[in-house]
Amino acid sequence: MRLTHLVVGCLVPLALWILISGLDDLFITLAFLCTRRRSFPWPSETDLDAAPERRIAILLPLWREHRVIGQMLERNLAAIRYCAYDIFAGVYANDEPTRRAVEELARVHARVHPVAVPHDGPTSKGDCLNWAYRGMEKHESLQGVRYDIVMTHDAEDLVEPDSLRLVNWFSRDYAMVQVPVLALPTPAAELTHGLYCDEFAEFQTKDIPMRQLLGGFLPANGVGTGFARAALEHLATTRHGLIFDPACLTEDYENGLRLHALGYQQIFLPIRWQSGRCVATREYFPRNFRAATRQRSRWVAGICLQGWQNHGWRGRWPQAYWFWRDRKGLVGNLLSPLANLISLAGLVAIQGQKFAALLPLWLARLCLVTYGFAFVQVAVRAWCSARIYGWRFAGAAPVRVAWGNVVNFVATVAALGQFAASRVRHTGIAWRKTEHVYPRPRLGELLVRMHCVSMNEVEKAAGNMPAGVRIGEYLVKLRKLSEADVFRALSIQSGIADGSAGGLEVDRLATRILPAEVARRWSVLPFRVETGQLHIAVADVPPPGLEKELARFSSLEIRYRLVRPTEFERLEREYLPPTG
Repeated sequence: MRLTHLVVGCLVPLALWILISGLDDLFITLAFLCTRRRSFPWPSETDLDAAPERRIAILLPLWREHRVIGQMLERNLAAIRYCAYDIFAGVYANDEPTRRAVEELARVHARVHPVAVPHDGPTSKGDCLNWAYRGMEKHESLQGVRYDIVMTHDAEDLVEPDSLRLVNWFSRDYAMVQVPVLALPTPAAELTHGLYCDEFAEFQTKDIPMRQLLGGFLPANGVGTGFARAALEHLATTRHGLIFDPACLTEDYENGLRLHALGYQQIFLPIRWQSGRCVATREYFPRNFRAATRQRSRWVAGICLQGWQNHGWRGRWPQAYWFWRDRKGLVGNLLSPLANLISLAGLVAIQGQKFAALLPLWLARLCLVTYGFAFVQVAVRAWCSARIYGWRFAGAAPVRVAWGNVVNFVATVAALGQFAASRVRHTGIAWRKTEHVYPRPRLGELLVRMHCVSMNEVEKAAGNMPAGVRIGEYLVKLRKLSEADVFRALSIQSGIADGSAGGLEVDRLATRILPAEVARRWSVLPFRVETGQLHIAVADVPPPGLEKELARFSSLEIRYRLVRPTEFERLEREYLPPTG
């Protein structure tokens, strides 16, 4: 009897919570199903081409991003289909490698502008963005220009090539334009990253469009968000001149809420497919448990705890409802592992019969209803995921839901601990920054996005080229593009600067740092030493193991420059001693 009372005492509040949360989710799902076929006012390609290009500033907050920032900027600068834009990258005073990487790119690309954050980091993403914004204002005063739109991106983003054109078009009528953000595909066995794939697919297919349709505020995704300059300036007047809240861990969510409260119009651009690609900002999210809980603890602390602290439940009922949607995870995340265990027991037939015998009839029926809600919710998530990643990947969605409950439980406990500690110590919550990995795009894809060759030509070449021949070499042989195009694409793909364009200033003393036989074996040539860096010319993307080999001869940080094979042969003849 005591066991029965214990089981009932645990199950009743859990079942009631799942029932309430399930009804909430069911309401959003039904609203989506009833309205999903409504049309969206997409502009035509002709409309986008004809629209006058207003100046767009992209703000990029950086902290220890030297490993990825080169690839990110090279790839996106080549892919973006827009002319009137510049990138302002905020770099901390104590992050020398990232500063060097950005300054190096700025020497090659006039659109890239390093902005020094004058104090040590990391502070917060909002603080870094504020300094990047100030750098933009300084550039305006020096150049006599003014940016009409401000966008935010991160160092791991694959920027949608048409996103700036779309933001330029829709910002005529809206003060905040959000381009979809989706996780890049990974194998189904990667449960942690697959969880992000499922969640973002569902959130941006169903939840955000319904939130907008039902009158809720639009929380910015942090990346791919375009703000009207006038709206940001108005926002700054309410916050002592600061565009982004430096004390908030989710400054994107905060700005979306505040702009809505000030009466500005917001719009989310729904997910759509165009020319075989999904129109969205793409990126890799954390791919292991520790990194995921670290990132999600920041989201919980910023959205749920700081949002509750700063805004309470103020506003008209629609806004209070969306506060509930955003914050119910504080309770749900803590109860989810228990729900996992009970569901597992209920799915085992023999144990399920024993388990059901302990319950009053009304409670057993209530549990069946909650099972039904859970089934519907998982089915909807799988459908949303399948639209983006296919049914083979979406088939593992139920497993990832259960895994996500564990991840979110740990993240919520961590967030509650961080928030409580900050309240006791009267300090802010530290920025627990996510480590970023940048995807390496395929060479054929890059050549198409650079408008060097068509996708049909790439696919035809891939089907006919001999084994052992790379796509770029084969297309050059077919005279579909030039060697310069291939090396430009290789530079973007690898994140290695193209040293062929302006030639290399070779220091003869630097060429002697490596033994000649090592330089020839690996096809490398040192050509300059500068502020703790050894600059090395290479004729191809460096193979695995090269840096370990070079570390035997120099402790300097290695920086590569890609040169064409004919240029590398000339350098070898001129600066390396003859063999034999």
